[in-house]
Amino acid sequence: MAESPDITRANASLDGVSWNILGQIYVPKQVTEESFAWHATFPEETFVPPHVHHAQDEYIFVLDGRIDLLLDGRKTSAATGDLVRMPRGIPHAFFNNSGKPVTALFWAAPAGRLVDLYRRIHNMSSPAEVVQVADEYGVHFFPPVSSAA
Repeated sequence: MAESPDITRANASLDGVSWNILGQIYVPKQVTEESFAWHATFPEETFVPPHVHHAQDEYIFVLDGRIDLLLDGRKTSAATGDLVRMPRGIPHAFFNNSGKPVTALFWAAPAGRLVDLYRRIHNMSSPAEVVQVADEYGVHFFPPVSSAA
């Protein structure tokens, strides 16, 4: 009988780790050099401002709720069951304007330095500091925007 693949349970993370990044909770589920997957919870009115990854393609699979997006300058939204593709080099942002928490599974390939970035910005309270540090890890943020996508 073939060995079954590893399973990371819904209420678990790798090594019991979770990161609080400006009120959003990121729970790593899988990390290899080729890819990085994490479960994210976005409380009401939280957002990730416009930014670009120069080294990763990124995907969002919406598990519960609706998330508003800005993809390469176009406004759109994704709801439960939708998959969003954000190719490397394409500016994107996401906003929770839904009035309730949103959960999603994120996947980036290759993993690059994102895990190191998330470890470093965990529990930072200053968005400006997060933006500055992110740039060091290949994630470039654009000027601030409001949460109204």
